[in-house]
Amino acid sequence: MTNPTALALVCTLQKSPAESSSDLIARHALDALAESDIKGEIVRVVDYDVHPGVRTDEGSGDQWPDIRARILSADILLISTPTWVGHMSSVAQRVLERLDAELSETGDAGRPSMVGKVGIAAVVGNEDGAHKIVGDLFQALNDIGFSVPAQGCTYWNGEAMGGTDYRDLDPVPDRIVSATKAMARNAAHLARLLGAGVYPAYE
Repeated sequence: MTNPTALALVCTLQKSPAESSSDLIARHALDALAESDIKGEIVRVVDYDVHPGVRTDEGSGDQWPDIRARILSADILLISTPTWVGHMSSVAQRVLERLDAELSETGDAGRPSMVGKVGIAAVVGNEDGAHKIVGDLFQALNDIGFSVPAQGCTYWNGEAMGGTDYRDLDPVPDRIVSATKAMARNAAHLARLLGAGVYPAYE
């Protein structure tokens, strides 16, 4: 069996090459996945013209199909988002809206296209909201067909009304490093289990 692969969708509002805490924590997650021999890549969603909608392709100029092809090729999907007024970014919300189309995309066994893939999450912000965001992400990803591993998230929230970002941390606190490694380790394990035995066919 070949090793699983991972894709990180970074949902910052900042276009490349601007610094991004969401990008940095995603890179730390991919580094942790690499310890389990899983290679991954990062896509900063805002660098693409992702049209609003709930279909796999929203027509001329829509670049979501490019991102979708990478999701289909990966075994693990990480959504990394900042916290904005207590919620995930609008970019992350759009990703979920576009992924909703996958419920109608089924294979020969009747399974939606994302069934058998692992979904994990990373959240950063200098305000509270990580637990709610992770809950919203996990519910949506699970509805779409992703499997969520034990301790399948990592997050960092700064001091209330503070100005410190994740990218300002030097070093990253041990508890955050530990959470990121646990997420990666469990995601790798689950991806290998799913790769060895898919879910039953849908009737």
